[in-house]
Amino acid sequence: MPKHIELGKKGEELARKFLEEKRYTILETNWRHEKDEIDIIAKDNDELVVIEVKTRSTDFFGEPEDAVGQSKEAFLIRATEAYLEEKKLDIDTRFDIISIILNDNQQEVTHIIDAFYPV
Repeated sequence: MPKHIELGKKGEELARKFLEEKRYTILETNWRHEKDEIDIIAKDNDELVVIEVKTRSTDFFGEPEDAVGQSKEAFLIRATEAYLEEKKLDIDTRFDIISIILNDNQQEVTHIIDAFYPV
């Protein structure tokens, strides 16, 4: 398995554990709709939380969350609409990013709540 895929999987597992420690209920991981994927779908009290996980081994080229641009936001919004429709849910929803720096010397998790809003 390529190193960047392995790093991404480790980051998603770390993010899931982080959220569980914060008492989020994990509903789905790697939920797919057509070509779009949501890394983690969880509940935080009465709110549905769609979480994009970005993991890097260093911040040399910028913070991991900087990789979530407008096109990725659009994919996430479209996939979330499909999820809500498929599950027949009418619930407040927010979009978070979990940014992770993970290497032999460092394990840094940053949770950005309400990282962006659908337009």
